[in-house]
Amino acid sequence: MPATDMSSRPAHGRRRAPRHSRRVNRHQVLRGALLALIGIFAFAGTGAALTYNSLQGNIDQHDLSSILGEDRESPSPAQPGDPAEGRAYNLLVLGSDTRTGDNSEYGEAEGQRSDTTLVVHISADRSRVDVISIPRDLIVDIPSCPLPDGSETGESYDERFNAAFAYGGQSGDTAYAAACTILTVEEMTGLFIDDFVVVDMEGFKDMVNAIGGVDMCFEEDMVSPEANLNITAGCHTLDGETALAVARARKGIGNGSDIGRIDRQQELLTAMVEQVLAKNLLTDSAGLFQFLQAATASLSTSNGIGNITSMAGLAYSLNDVGIDNFTFATVPFDWSGNVVLQNADSEALWASVAADQPLVLPPDPDATDGTGTEDTSGATGEGQEEPGQG
Repeated sequence: MPATDMSSRPAHGRRRAPRHSRRVNRHQVLRGALLALIGIFAFAGTGAALTYNSLQGNIDQHDLSSILGEDRESPSPAQPGDPAEGRAYNLLVLGSDTRTGDNSEYGEAEGQRSDTTLVVHISADRSRVDVISIPRDLIVDIPSCPLPDGSETGESYDERFNAAFAYGGQSGDTAYAAACTILTVEEMTGLFIDDFVVVDMEGFKDMVNAIGGVDMCFEEDMVSPEANLNITAGCHTLDGETALAVARARKGIGNGSDIGRIDRQQELLTAMVEQVLAKNLLTDSAGLFQFLQAATASLSTSNGIGNITSMAGLAYSLNDVGIDNFTFATVPFDWSGNVVLQNADSEALWASVAADQPLVLPPDPDATDGTGTEDTSGATGEGQEEPGQG
């Protein structure tokens, strides 16, 4: 079922210009995904142990401390518990566009590749969660990064951000790719990254299929041959393959910018979590197990967050987070030809994260200018053409 038509449902309103930041109206977006992990402990008796071992065995875990040469990970609790209780926690989430193994069907491309990067900041008092997208074509300096053979990459200046994943992962090792990205994020933001999670394309597709597809509406046709996307305007139930195409599509969609793709990815994530919650998987052991099997099989993580008891404990610590305390944002930037540069607003945003304070956000480009007209100045890259796949 690539895209089941739901045209009897009303389509969403006019698609807005890509947003640099926004407050999420549904706090379940991230919390719902995390809380689903708690459900693995609802299985009774011997089944609980078998389920735990099966899911834990799916996750490809890596010792980040051994790669970066310092103690970076909180100890994993034996029972569900917050591994970073009492302090702020920063998680780097990476979407891998690597075309090897099961992902080779999406085209040929050399090396490790990342398409999506999110910094997830959880406040020390567990009252607030901020999710910040970093554009792959943001120009940054990439520090020297370790390689598995004991050597290091050279420092690199004025590179696209997603080159860090490729440089660190040139041997094919996902953990080293993630480690180089972590070092780059830390240098450009001043933050300390506690853990990483890498999700590959095949795993994302399986997660969507495990929940029976995801419902989305589109104002106009979406066609991108590079991403294998061809879907008509209206509302559809997307299967995993089509949902992945929506997440990957850039060329031929809107203004073709990576910024527009980030906005669609955030909307897709929201729709996926809504689908999970609507199915009430926390009370459906079989359905939950199927979903978690797909989710955990797609993950490469550092040891800290890769331990299921840590995941569940962190999820539980967010149980009381209020509706107004989840925020999605994109790094504020200025266009520079076909790439983007951080600006003064980005410095203020990262400073607020480092201080564990609510995000300092630039003016919302979706806000009106006082005349009733939507002000989107600087919000898009109209006319800008970006390199890259999809």
